[in-house]
Amino acid sequence: MTKALDGIRIIDFTHVQAGPACTQLLAWYGADVIKVERPGSGDITRNQLRDIPGVDALYFTQLNSNKRSLTLDTKKQEGKEILEKLIKTSDVMVENFGPGALDRMGFTWARIQELNPKMILASVKGFSEGNAFEDLKVYENVAQCAGGAASTTGFWDGPPTVSGAALGDSNTGMHLAIGILTALRMRDQTGRGQKVSCAMQDAVLNLCRVKLRDQLRLDRTGILEEYPQYPIREDGKYGKFTDAVPRGGNAGGGGQPGWVLKCKGWETDPNAYIYFTIQGQNWANTAKAIGKPEWVEDPAYATAAARQDKIFDIFGYIESWLADKTKFEAVDILRKYDIPCAPVMSMKDIENDPSLRASGSIVEVEHKARGKYLTVGSPIKFSELTVEITGSPLLGEHSDEVLASLGYDAQQVARLHQEKVV
Repeated sequence: MTKALDGIRIIDFTHVQAGPACTQLLAWYGADVIKVERPGSGDITRNQLRDIPGVDALYFTQLNSNKRSLTLDTKKQEGKEILEKLIKTSDVMVENFGPGALDRMGFTWARIQELNPKMILASVKGFSEGNAFEDLKVYENVAQCAGGAASTTGFWDGPPTVSGAALGDSNTGMHLAIGILTALRMRDQTGRGQKVSCAMQDAVLNLCRVKLRDQLRLDRTGILEEYPQYPIREDGKYGKFTDAVPRGGNAGGGGQPGWVLKCKGWETDPNAYIYFTIQGQNWANTAKAIGKPEWVEDPAYATAAARQDKIFDIFGYIESWLADKTKFEAVDILRKYDIPCAPVMSMKDIENDPSLRASGSIVEVEHKARGKYLTVGSPIKFSELTVEITGSPLLGEHSDEVLASLGYDAQQVARLHQEKVV
């Protein structure tokens, strides 16, 4: 089957998570992604958090499906020559080195353009060029803190909290993939390559736009009525508003009150909860679903404004209604009333969810060393493209075939191995 990115070759100079998430996405959709790694060691995640001794860690396998691996020592002259040939025959180079690393290798942007004027150089950065924190080394949680996510996540009486989702790493990779596809489309029009970058701080901020929205509202009005802090209680239970957007616990951020509520078994199961949203236009159904039909017309409950000062009393009642229902039983009831809700899915629930497997959102693939393993599939579904997920490559697994495609014969390849160039 024809793939969307057939014919696009990508040099993948990335490691850990943000860059590999970007290139994996493009590999899923048909790009020939050649992961260039250091001979003998490769991407550091091959060895991090191993569950099987001597086998590539799941940290690596989850982020490097559908790629080819070339080991290459770019400090050696012949290694540089191989990279030059790769640049001449590729469309995109993706890197997440520290500032100046490519220049020190001898591959400045001017040199790359000289070798291939159509090359797109895509970079993951911690902070944008010129940012006051540009010199800082950035990892996932650092990016979440710098991008506004941590300060607005958690509870009002606790510290800033980072999310379990990879808002800094994988999210940046997804943003960079969009940038690469945009640059490829622009190249179709201009015939020229360009540099593309995405800063981790910026990618996190892009997902926190509603919190920036709230900051602007707070600047103007001094309150945010959808947050638990409003109306301010005399007992100070939910805190008060300062000059910055507060942490709102599990409150809904779109003007529709919501909260995580306990279900049957919560005493022993840390994930026996559902998320329950009280949607204004669906209040009548909501009241009926939880056995309080009299609240539909009661002036104390009939409008969102009337419910605001007692919203946690309402959630408390709903929790009592949920006490004899598992999270899945509760959702089965509430879905009939069109109530926005979902069970809190543990990773164990997700691992065993048949619908996620049926949709290809999680898939089992073969690996030459570890056998079958479970990994994420494409979150994007197509009507004319079947996304096939393959196992991650062994270190240097495709070195010989990549070299052959660059014009090296078997004798030359053997010598490059002997001299530890590859």
